[in-house]
Amino acid sequence: MKQSVKFKGIFEITVRRKDGRIEREVIENIITDVGLSKVAGLINGQNTTPFKYIAIGTGTTAPTAGDTALESEYARKEATTRLETTNVTDDTAVLEATFDFTESVTISEAGVFDASAGGNMLARQTFTGKSMEAGDSLTVTYKIICQRA
Repeated sequence: MKQSVKFKGIFEITVRRKDGRIEREVIENIITDVGLSKVAGLINGQNTTPFKYIAIGTGTTAPTAGDTALESEYARKEATTRLETTNVTDDTAVLEATFDFTESVTISEAGVFDASAGGNMLARQTFTGKSMEAGDSLTVTYKIICQRA
């Protein structure tokens, strides 16, 4: 019996405005070539550094599998992590980080990394620019579902 494994990544972008309004966007992402390589290394212990950082940026260039960094990184945080069940028990890794803003900036990309600076990028995606103002927050929830293809 042959089986294939597929990884599906999803970014959920949630904006909370200082006046209480909430905006949400859900988008699939690009899992990078380096990300696939590092996941393979995690499986057999050749790589022991988990992907647990989320970065946001202002870049707008469409992502490609060859990307190794955000186009224009604005901030990065260590995410809270957990496992969820999508198809089988604990088949979905979840990372979540909230960014609070003290200035005006338009955020339009997000990525997942294995280091607090630099490091290897697992995934990247651009999205509709979110015009953030002082007092707003943006939460990035990243889910990678491991499933049979």
